[in-house]
Amino acid sequence: MQKFPNLKDPYHFLATLGGLGLSPIGPGTVGSIFGWIIFIFLSHFISAFTLVILTFFVIIFSVYISIVVTKDLIEKDHKSIVIDELAGIWLAMIPVIFIASSQYERITYALFALILFRIFDIFKPFPISYIDKNFKNGLGVVLDDLIAAIFAAFFSSLIIIYSI
Repeated sequence: MQKFPNLKDPYHFLATLGGLGLSPIGPGTVGSIFGWIIFIFLSHFISAFTLVILTFFVIIFSVYISIVVTKDLIEKDHKSIVIDELAGIWLAMIPVIFIASSQYERITYALFALILFRIFDIFKPFPISYIDKNFKNGLGVVLDDLIAAIFAAFFSSLIIIYSI
């Protein structure tokens, strides 16, 4: 078994988002913030449709990378693998491009989506905890983050719809 992560290995480099997953404090949060910033930046330059398609490809790519890197790992959901946070936060952010009609709503949604995504990803309420405990493979690494993202998107959307 090779040392993980080895940033000279392109799969490890991608799985850790260029080494961001090596952060000594909150690597998942660091990866989420990175993905959040990239999503916001891109949302100013590409159409909503393109962003949805790109998010779909980011999710598929994240699953593929996670499958490759976890193949030989004992600890499948290694803390330095943060590409799953990228996929998760992008999925959590998708509703903002459809439901927010003002800059204030976009900012509010984006902040709530990030905060709630991290809360659901860290504390893992059911069914996130079930996925995390029972799917010990590359798909499971990403799937628990996608479920956390759906929860975050749902509650962030409710906040925007009912409070503004």
